[in-house]
Amino acid sequence: QVQLVESGGGLVQPGGSLRLSCATSGFTFNNYWINWVRQAPGKGLEWVSRINIDGVNTYYSDSVKGRFTISRDNAKKTVYLQMNSVKSEDTAVYYCARVYMGGMDYWGKGTLVTVSS
Repeated sequence: QVQLVESGGGLVQPGGSLRLSCATSGFTFNNYWINWVRQAPGKGLEWVSRINIDGVNTYYSDSVKGRFTISRDNAKKTVYLQMNSVKSEDTAVYYCARVYMGGMDYWGKGTLVTVSS
């Protein structure tokens, strides 16, 4: 079955860095775009970043542009989110999700990122 499993979250100080991973299985990975989406405590879902099937085209929300980098390794069926210069407002549960028909049909369970000194 289709699975997406996030990892790499944790506690990081403001200005620090963290790399999230999204390991996938159960589908032809290099046929799908992948999104990163986050949910801060008490807030709604916020789209963060998207990557196309070969990793050439990447997209970012204004809130993370210039600080986060999305990438993928099709051989490992994994997507990454490199988070640099993190801020307290980046504190959230981060989800990866498979893009399908303009939406997202499968999601991981998320990994918590806490930015605090």
